[in-house]
Amino acid sequence: MRVSGFSAVVLVLVLAPAASAQTVVKAPKNKYKPAQDVQLGAEAAAQVEQQLPLLHDDNVTSYVQDIGRRLVDAIPPDLRHPEFKYTFKVVNVKEINAFALPGGPMYVNRGMLEAAKTEGEVIGVLAHEMSHVALRHGTAQATKATKFEIGTIVGAVVGAVVGGTAGSVIAQGTQFGLGTYFLKFSREYERQADIEGAQMMARAGYDPRDMANMFKTIEAQGRAGGPQWLSDHPNPGDRYTYINKEAQSLHVQNAHTETGGFQSAQARLRQMPPAPSTEQATKNGAGRGPAGPANPPISGNVQRPSSGFKAYNEGNIFRISVPSNWRELPGNSSVTFAPDGGYGTANQQSVFTHGAQVGLARNESHDLQTATDELIQSLAQSNPRLRQASGYSRAAIGDRSGLSTTLANVSDATGRNERINVFTTLMQDGTLFYLIGVAPDNEFNSYEPIFRKVASSVQFAR
Repeated sequence: MRVSGFSAVVLVLVLAPAASAQTVVKAPKNKYKPAQDVQLGAEAAAQVEQQLPLLHDDNVTSYVQDIGRRLVDAIPPDLRHPEFKYTFKVVNVKEINAFALPGGPMYVNRGMLEAAKTEGEVIGVLAHEMSHVALRHGTAQATKATKFEIGTIVGAVVGAVVGGTAGSVIAQGTQFGLGTYFLKFSREYERQADIEGAQMMARAGYDPRDMANMFKTIEAQGRAGGPQWLSDHPNPGDRYTYINKEAQSLHVQNAHTETGGFQSAQARLRQMPPAPSTEQATKNGAGRGPAGPANPPISGNVQRPSSGFKAYNEGNIFRISVPSNWRELPGNSSVTFAPDGGYGTANQQSVFTHGAQVGLARNESHDLQTATDELIQSLAQSNPRLRQASGYSRAAIGDRSGLSTTLANVSDATGRNERINVFTTLMQDGTLFYLIGVAPDNEFNSYEPIFRKVASSVQFAR
């Protein structure tokens, strides 16, 4: 069973119409000081540059820096922070993506530059990312999510902001209670970045409609690279429409005329060897970062679950008891408990064949069945032969009422038939709590009572 991380945060967006019809965007509450954004961003940038290969080409890098500085000059006075130092670097990977770290370090993938049709589209993506920085969304999200000191959340923050394969690598070893599920930007923060970014573009002399066009370009890429950016930047809905509507209320100041820099940069990129994927880059050590411990190969020699149980306290969020011969395997937004031989690597994929994964998932519907449907749809994206084998039934997750269902799957990694128990319930803040129990088809009947016992053992701290 291949299981991705999920995230869940519900935040309130403060957007109000101004007299001129231009939308007013207010920075959210933030317990951290701007200097702490700078500290966090600097430490996070060091981790990024250990893991990802930068493009060392003066022509392309200088071009991105030039257009980035135009946007810096367009940041409104109320969002300027003297401590922030905006820098612009190109990552030599093929996926369409861009991200910005607290305090100002900004990165754009080579794939984004190659996919853009105009300079305005590149500016649109940079304006969106710069707005996240200026509005201090990274530490604002951490304010909502944690009670920990800034220095302890670097891995989680950068993993959430970077997203995708690189984000998972960077966040390795992050304690579950600081997981990236809390720290990914919500749809509300994405909308704020869209609106503020459109306004920055107009002040910098660019047509904000180019930002909307770039989002269409990204969506049109489909499996060619769009999903990474889209999965890490949840669509608030009607993005293309509301950006164009905002553009109608804005005056483009001193409209910029392209000088050929965009075409020159793209021509330069076409002369280079193709960029690797992010997965290839991190796997091959292109980012020069320290590699985590390798997973052992799946052995197939798995002990039956012990009759004795051991309790674990996960990030002061919940306690759970599992068979004492299952190991705890922390992840970015979940924790897996599995016996020796029941987890590891098969066909170069990290999998587990026996055991349970527990985590929290993004949920903005506040409806348990809808949120569970979305969870299963997400599982199906990485397990294409997954199907739901039963309908929903009521289940007890600790002292809370929830849902359970059974899924059937043929593992791409092992080629074996397996069955999966899914248990879900909503936490007090609306977050979806899930427990996913996995066992081979021919062993499932003996594992199912174990999964139910594990689900009933959960004790929530809130």
